[in-house]
Amino acid sequence: MSRLLLDTHILLWSQLQPARLSPGVAAALDDNRNEVWISPLTIWEIFTLLEKCRVQLQVGLASWVASLAGRRRLREAFLTTAIVLAATEMRFQHRDPVDRFLAATAKVEGLTLVTADVQLLRRADIALMANGLN
Repeated sequence: MSRLLLDTHILLWSQLQPARLSPGVAAALDDNRNEVWISPLTIWEIFTLLEKCRVQLQVGLASWVASLAGRRRLREAFLTTAIVLAATEMRFQHRDPVDRFLAATAKVEGLTLVTADVQLLRRADIALMANGLN
């Protein structure tokens, strides 16, 4: 069993463009033995992408999030003080605050971060699952 924390683009791809997922990531997400986690910051990031018209949903964000629970066994990774403190201690090459919190969440909660982000995939201090080429 794996405990998988989805990066924002992985969550979006899994719902809107599943062909963008590598076979290994798609299989891991479909495996009922694995726990699939999302951060509330991922939902916030999707909201910002909607505002910038970089993502489009067929329904409102609240309805879309509610529908996720029906399609996947998602668990919510809460933003805690321990995660915030871990985020402040992690060195990052780029300034994306959501990436910082996702990495800290993975570290504190013992989750594997599923991502295609090259910057995140360079980290040696967290467990990672790369969304490689199809």
